[in-house]
Amino acid sequence: MALSFMFCMDILGTIAFAISGAMVAIKKEMDIFGVNILAIITAVGGGMLRDVLIGDVPPEMFQNPIYTLVAVIIANSVFVYAYWNKKNVKSSYVNLYEKTLFLFDTLGLAVFTVDGVNAGMHSEFDSNMFLVVFLGVITGVGGGVLRDTMANELPYIFVKHIYACASILGAVVTVYCWKYLGENPAIFAGFFVIIVIRLLAAHYKWDLPRVVKK
Repeated sequence: MALSFMFCMDILGTIAFAISGAMVAIKKEMDIFGVNILAIITAVGGGMLRDVLIGDVPPEMFQNPIYTLVAVIIANSVFVYAYWNKKNVKSSYVNLYEKTLFLFDTLGLAVFTVDGVNAGMHSEFDSNMFLVVFLGVITGVGGGVLRDTMANELPYIFVKHIYACASILGAVVTVYCWKYLGENPAIFAGFFVIIVIRLLAAHYKWDLPRVVKK
């Protein structure tokens, strides 16, 4: 039951991150190949980095290509919609882009952070809490960093609304709830914490301190 639940969570996160990757590619006016690549790397890049770190090779994206296939289907669906609605997309894209990207990035971040913790807790390194938290964070933010780097953008995690910090806190909550409450409550708790932090950060415009040139 836990396995099927995590599989559904993984598919949900894959869809969310694939949409965000495709949206960034469309904003950058990439062709359909570029849209697919950014969608795929956003959806499975974090998990690929995680698997390499713990020696689970080849990474899950190659062992079970369903996630890559889902990302491709979503990427092409988004591209076709944007292509056949060029005028409407042009006029509304600027207004909707940030809100939509925030929504899907937040959902993907929450899903893949707890997924990374889940992978760590089921590995031989489950006693290393620092590593397990790191696996959660790299799974949550890794795909977005790769996406933004390939799109020649400053990575989203460095500039927007407590992004990586939400992942860190969610991973820590998941690890400690796992220890005391069990697997499923821990997954729900970590997911909930990340969503709430991101929503509060966006609503109250919380950002980490930065040095701004005057």
